[in-house]
Parts: sequence; C-alpha cells; structure tokens
Amino acid sequence: MGISAVVIKKVQDVAKRLKYRPNMIATSLRTGKTRSIGLIVENISNPFFSVLAKVIEEEIMKFGYRVFYCSTYNDDERSAELVQSLLQANVDGFIITPTEKLDKSIEQLLEMKVPVVLIDRYFPGLDVSHVVMDNYEGAYSATMFLIKRGRRKIALINNNSGMVQMQLREKGYSDAMKKANLFDEQMILHLDYHSSEEQKIEEMLLFFKNNNSADGVLFLANYMGLAGILAIRKLGLKVPDDLAIISFDDHYSFILHSPSITVVEQPLDEIAKKTVELLMCQMKSDNNVVFEKVLLKGKLVVRESV
Repeated sequence: MGISAVVIKKVQDVAKRLKYRPNMIATSLRTGKTRSIGLIVENISNPFFSVLAKVIEEEIMKFGYRVFYCSTYNDDERSAELVQSLLQANVDGFIITPTEKLDKSIEQLLEMKVPVVLIDRYFPGLDVSHVVMDNYEGAYSATMFLIKRGRRKIALINNNSGMVQMQLREKGYSDAMKKANLFDEQMILHLDYHSSEEQKIEEMLLFFKNNNSADGVLFLANYMGLAGILAIRKLGLKVPDDLAIISFDDHYSFILHSPSITVVEQPLDEIAKKTVELLMCQMKSDNNVVFEKVLLKGKLVVRESV
C-alpha cells in the first residue's frame, strides 16, 4: 500500500499501547471479508452436534476464522431466518445441517456464490457439496447384525421429519428385513419430531405393548434411543434377554447405561475435517467451484445390549 516500515512500526506501537482491537465490521467494509463462517446445526446441545461443532471450530481456527453457532431445532422457518441473519452479518461461508424445506435458502446461497457445505444430510436434487455418513449401509449392517444374533421380530423407531438421512436409514433396515423374509410394516413406529420426550415415551410404551413379540429394536437417532430406554424400563423388559437394542449416534448415557448400548457410530472427526476442507477450497476458489459429495462409512460399536 506504499506505507513505509517506519510508519507501520509507529502505528503498531500506538495500537499496542492503546490496546486497540480491530473492528470486524470496519475491516469487512475494506476487505469484503469477516474471517467468519456460519455453522447451522439441528441442536448444539445434542452431543452429536456439539462434538461435530467442536472439531469444526478447531479446524477452522487453523485458517484464522471464527465460528458463529446457530441451532434450528429442525424448524424450517427458523432455519431460513438464520441463513438470512448470517448473510446480513456478512459471514464468508456456511456449514449447514439443513431442515427438510431449506433447499430454497441453499439455492439462494449457490446463486449468490456464497461458499456452502451441507453436513449430516443433504438434498438429492441439489448440486451442492456435502459430507455425510452412509446411512443406508449403517442401518442395513446394524439390522443384519441383529438378525445374525438370532433376533427375528426387530422393531424400528424413526421420526416423521422426512429428511433424506432418516429415509435412507429406514430403507437400510427394511431391505435387510426383506432379505431375511422378516419384514413387517407393523414393527415400524414414526414419532413426531417436535413432540416432547414424555410424549415420545408414551408412544413407545403403547407401541411395544401392541408389539410384545419384539425381540430387537433399532433406534434411528440417539434422542429416540434415550427415550426408548426409559419406555423399555417402564415395561420391565430386560436388555438384551427380552429385547436387543441398537441406536444410531453415540451418547455418553449409552456407555453409562447398564447394560451398555450398542450404537452405529458416525466418524465425526473425519466428517468435520472433510467439511472444513471442502469449505476452504470453495473460499479460495475463483468461481470455478467443483461440488464434492462425500460419503463416509460408519462403525458398529458392539456393547452389552445385543
């Protein structure tokens, strides 16, 4: 900028003496950058998302960026509002766990050429980078594991969100059960995502009472697994003698529970690091963005519940 080293040193000395801190808004007006990204997840209090966010923040800090956290609580309207708010804050990029109807907002970001990577879930018809676990394979393998352990009446607990990752998990379960000629649609329960934990427990109590021949169950998210364990306890069922349990996404309570709960574990570190890598590639790109769709394999962590 044609400023001499002597002047630069004088300015830096004065700034240090006055404890000057750069104004992010003023800096962004000059550079067009805020050195920040927006991280929008379903619920930051859920250990799955909090661990994911922690690794993302650690990785993004290596590039000199800060993270703004937001939770959608799987609310479409709130999600769209968060995208607009972060756009107004002039964040340099987005990492988003999208809700079911957030595709229009994602399309807007793509049209504006704002760097964006979806995580944990995606829209099949939208050409946008995403990093997800192979949900179909995870559910298929977990169900086949239960079958190989002699379980024949395996229940499935899902929600009614309609998101692609939940659909793929259910399809993995259904295909495994059909392959073994064990599929029974009556053994599938769809819970209202927005219902309270107490309501979920009551629904599962009724479900297991009506399907008292169930000898295994696959919960497609950890919060459903936690509520399910309480319902199973109220029914006086013994795990795994009466009912074998597998849940998606680990939780500290699953390890502490006796017997400990078998889980389909997502490779959170790998997912987070790859997501940051893809986002930084977009942010360094000169409008020649190559969208990458990354599918990572989960791991069945076998514990005492099977």
